[in-house]
Amino acid sequence: MLRVEGVSKTYDRGLIVLEDVRLHLASGEFAALVGPSGSGKSTLLNLIGLLDRPDRGEIILDGVPVSNLSRVEAARVRNYLIGFVFQSFHLLSRLTAWENVALPLLHRGVGGAERKARALAMLERVGLSDRVFHRPDQMSGGQRQRTAIARALVGEPRLILADEPTGNLDSTTGSQVIELLRSFNRDFGVTVLMITHDRDMAMLCDRVIEICDGRLLPQGDAG
Repeated sequence: MLRVEGVSKTYDRGLIVLEDVRLHLASGEFAALVGPSGSGKSTLLNLIGLLDRPDRGEIILDGVPVSNLSRVEAARVRNYLIGFVFQSFHLLSRLTAWENVALPLLHRGVGGAERKARALAMLERVGLSDRVFHRPDQMSGGQRQRTAIARALVGEPRLILADEPTGNLDSTTGSQVIELLRSFNRDFGVTVLMITHDRDMAMLCDRVIEICDGRLLPQGDAG
């Protein structure tokens, strides 16, 4: 599903953030990426999510090299292949839960009635059928994160990239969020790569990949 082949990234003033990173994730795998602050976790996730480009190396998603796509092509791949879950939810405050969830379908040109039906079905799937008309400020942190997960999954992506999805939640709610991601991984074969600082949360995943100083530790590569 995902291959990262010799990827390096350097920022201003010669700061090497990633160096010769090689990572393989099989379809349907659930993996955690862990490491200290500044180790390159978020940079790697941004490269895999086509939000940035590597200086060297190649990223291959679902068998297709994607590192040198145009902005339009990259946006299309993101919309159809990748779902994002962020620590800070990134929900639009003026929209209701179902409207937030329906946004990826709007960008695909899906009609209004189908958008709403699919969004409502996904909110029911994540246990929020009683919150579909609530705005983010009317929901708890856990409810907002479940809404964000519903938004990430409504377009039936092959890959979920989750950046500290439990970072703003208490441990009980965080475990519920991980179990929700796990249920989609298990039931629909969605591949999940999750960044976390929480070792306990990481141990709930199939594989723990460690990064330090821009390099994956040897046991992090499934080969």
